[in-house]
Amino acid sequence: MADGAEPPAKRPKPTFSASPDLEVLRSQQAAFAEARDWDQFHTPRNLALALVGEVGELCEIFQWKGDHEVQPGLPGWTDAKRQHLGEEMADVLMYLVRLADKCGIDLPAVADSKIQKNAAKYPASLVRGSAKKYNEYGAAEVAQAASQAAAEEQEAASRPFRSPPAPAGSG
Repeated sequence: MADGAEPPAKRPKPTFSASPDLEVLRSQQAAFAEARDWDQFHTPRNLALALVGEVGELCEIFQWKGDHEVQPGLPGWTDAKRQHLGEEMADVLMYLVRLADKCGIDLPAVADSKIQKNAAKYPASLVRGSAKKYNEYGAAEVAQAASQAAAEEQEAASRPFRSPPAPAGSG
């Protein structure tokens, strides 16, 4: 850097912990509410409104900041600001998990299904690099791109699987 200061250390690419999973969080939230006799207040409507409030608190952290202040990885953010951001994200996640539980929605299954639906609505070969919404593409374009993607997936699936060689001394 021009002033002789060292550039900020690059943070490693984040990954999520394997534990706890959403079922553990769901169970913990249910036990937390039951122990406090709060289940009576946790109606879908109340939980949805609480979720919106938490999303507002999350958004407030970013309010009035320019894109240059909120780059991926949040360079320049203090550990305290990152901690606060994480806590607000956790609040949003916990209310969403609790809402799904009270509505009888298997959130991981529905999220997986939604990812698959979005893949069909937005075939990579058609939408790469574009911010258009799915209804801005012609139906024929989407169908052709989806057909091409399905053919490529089928071709990849038909290739013989080769298992890795057995470790030495295992036989």
